Amino acid sequence: MKKLKIEIKWAILFSIMTLLWMVLEKLSGLHSTYIDYHFYLTNLFAIPAIVFMVLALQEKKKVYYGGQMSYKQGLISGIILSVIIALLSPLTQWIISYVISPEYFPNVIKRSVEIGYFKSIAEAEANFNYPNYAKQGAIGALIMGIVTTAIAMIFIRSKKLE
Repeated sequence: MKKLKIEIKWAILFSIMTLLWMVLEKLSGLHSTYIDYHFYLTNLFAIPAIVFMVLALQEKKKVYYGGQMSYKQGLISGIILSVIIALLSPLTQWIISYVISPEYFPNVIKRSVEIGYFKSIAEAEANFNYPNYAKQGAIGALIMGIVTTAIAMIFIRSKKLE
């Protein structure tokens, strides 16, 4: 467990950051009044997500590896971090869906039918629901975390160890 202390810490911080981002989206009206812009602006979440992954990897390098970390060591750490974030993702999504913004799904369902993105309420409901978002969030966290790690480690790794 001590080996994973940094990954667990950053996975929890990542989940908290995600919840705060959703509060910001809700407060800015992206889950209601300005829902038409949500699809585009929610992608800005990638910026803090990448920053958190890089900070986690840098801490792992500095604290756990004493400033010398190979690409492989960082990649393994990032994969572990991504798995933990993915495992926390359904809980994070539940808090978002039922506590922070319970009106999001009804709003996005209604709007997506109004603009013709879906032909019927039933079709929109099949897409916009907690189970679907929980699965997508977990898979997305895993894939994006691994991709981010693979790229970030090109720059974070200690060149002397390669």
